Amino acid sequence: MNEPAIELRGARASMGGQEVWSDVDLVVRSGEFVAVLGSNGSGKSTLLRVILGLVESAPGTVSVLGGPPGGANREIGYLPQRHGFDSTLPIRGVDLVRLGLDGARWGLPSPLGSRGASGRRARERVGEVIELVGAGAYAERTLGELSGGERQRILIAQALVRRPRIVMLDEPLDSLDLPNQAAVSALVQRICRAENVAVLLVAHDVNPLLSYLDQVIYLAGGRALQGPVEQVITSATLSELYGAPIEVLRTSDGRLVVVGQPEAPHVHGHRHD
Repeated sequence: MNEPAIELRGARASMGGQEVWSDVDLVVRSGEFVAVLGSNGSGKSTLLRVILGLVESAPGTVSVLGGPPGGANREIGYLPQRHGFDSTLPIRGVDLVRLGLDGARWGLPSPLGSRGASGRRARERVGEVIELVGAGAYAERTLGELSGGERQRILIAQALVRRPRIVMLDEPLDSLDLPNQAAVSALVQRICRAENVAVLLVAHDVNPLLSYLDQVIYLAGGRALQGPVEQVITSATLSELYGAPIEVLRTSDGRLVVVGQPEAPHVHGHRHD
């Protein structure tokens, strides 16, 4: 079995003096595709910030690639929440991917940096990840010309360009239609296996991910539960986690529907219908 890429033991997180969650134990290994689920305010994005070393987690311990959080951030590809781009911004998809290598220059390589062996290697790597995510046909277009699904592929390529050992994606399926949700989910699983990276993907709706996940981390009531979907997303486990009656139903087409309080319908209900 692969070594743990991320490990939390008895970890606690607070924001603005308020405890978000506590006594959290979880392990994510290299090559695993794990979804982070929970209602709004449950601490999903906070978990990613703890792993990046941006939020304290004491008491308890957090290990990221064998060291303290924040110490290996160059080996983490991180895609934060996005709320759209200025359609007039004259930056191409390929430039945005290069940003992952040349962040100090906003992804636009200097004339000197584009020459010689280092510039050639950078261009080759950018080309590799663009092909890996299937964005070769439109990477030269400006961001304003790209669809939501095309932009997400470009952003995932940017997160991969440094050959990370961990990839963290904060709601990459948000605002995508159903076909693009399925396509991006399949793409992330393929990258997880091909690159042997640990993937944490924050999502509101688990259904587009069901066929691709290894495990889920479910946050609710200031606690977290980790395991395979069929063990975690059940009436008994979610009722215990929320501290309230929750019912999990499976529809004839295999989708999971969570019914109950608090906010349970929003957690897995599709927001694009």
